[in-house]
Amino acid sequence: MKKNILLIFFFIIGIIIIFNFRGHNQNKAIEACIAGSKKLDQPMTVEEARVFCKEKIQKNR
Repeated sequence: MKKNILLIFFFIIGIIIIFNFRGHNQNKAIEACIAGSKKLDQPMTVEEARVFCKEKIQKNR
């Protein structure tokens, strides 16, 4: 019985951690894309780069 309770407890904690950090990797990828877009031949504003990168990253998922 104790094993089942511990298993459920760790499962719930794991789910909470996954949902809290789900968007973290996507945000880091968008920030890296924005930084990289500053080196393009056609410089974009920060907002244009954010929209462009967000669309490209979500399309690849």
